[in-house]
Amino acid sequence: MRVDLKHGDAHAVFDMEAGNIPVWTVGGRSPLHVAPWRDEEAVQSDPNVADVDKRLAGDFFCMPFGRDDVHGHPIHGPTANDPWVILSTEGNKGVFANGLTKLNDAVVAKEIQVVGECLLQRHVIDKGRGDVTFAHHPMVRMEEGGRVSFSKKRAALTDPAPQHDGFNYWQLSQLRGDLHLELEGGGQWDGRTYPAGHLVEDFCTLVESRENTLGWTCVMRNAEDDMLLVLKDPVMMPVTMLWISNGARDFPPWNSRHTGVLGIEDGRAMGGQGLAAAMAENVLTSMDVPTTLPLGELHTIRHAMVSLPRPPGWTEVEAVTLKKGTLTLREASGAEISLPFPEGHFG
Repeated sequence: MRVDLKHGDAHAVFDMEAGNIPVWTVGGRSPLHVAPWRDEEAVQSDPNVADVDKRLAGDFFCMPFGRDDVHGHPIHGPTANDPWVILSTEGNKGVFANGLTKLNDAVVAKEIQVVGECLLQRHVIDKGRGDVTFAHHPMVRMEEGGRVSFSKKRAALTDPAPQHDGFNYWQLSQLRGDLHLELEGGGQWDGRTYPAGHLVEDFCTLVESRENTLGWTCVMRNAEDDMLLVLKDPVMMPVTMLWISNGARDFPPWNSRHTGVLGIEDGRAMGGQGLAAAMAENVLTSMDVPTTLPLGELHTIRHAMVSLPRPPGWTEVEAVTLKKGTLTLREASGAEISLPFPEGHFG
């Protein structure tokens, strides 16, 4: 079942069976990625493909995030693989629910709201017991690459194992204090530039600076000439994990046709290393960065995405501020644009 949410010329669809948002259009722009095999019968009936990958699209909520080597959930957990139920829908807003039976019946409520250029999400986690990882999983596709800007980060690190053998762009097991990662073939990669033109399957984790009150990532797409701004609560989601998937996965259903994709995965996790690594002492916890969420108490996770046309001449966003219902983006040149943003969404 698909639920349509509309506000002005903005339209989003929540696929309750897949647990994702495969459609979000704003003023003719389509910011989010949809896998090319999403409606192929051969893929949908393949028992070797996880449900989350069969219907890969848009944004979805992962709990646990990535590999669950503790409880045995499928990759990205029940919230990304199992059907959701409707609690309420009205015009531009829908509220849905999912449960995690293996985590002592933890309950996740998802609120999606479309307001102008903004797609707002709020997840409320209740009940359960134990520790769990989580992350949002929005994906954007760039036909000809693009430029990525970030709120201030204090570290960048890579996993100890590759996503796909032989196709990691960055050296493994790095920990850096800036966004310049060492490359496997020598030299460095500026984390603000998408590696278009390279066969890549890679993953890195960026750690939010302690002083940030609003975390953000801004993707400027070259061919599409637009901007996708992703906003997060940095206390609840202290890391931004970047998934680069550019044609390197040569096995079904990917078959080298998943290209130009960037996942902007804000949450709590030990990168792509799995739940067990996140529950143990690790590099991030040694930096006082939490990598799990304790269940059994009420948690609220706030996230938003904003789709905008790219102003002429803009190449990099330097600052994003939110004050009294106004969201302001400042470009490196000092030029600014402002737009209304629902007051109170980020508390």
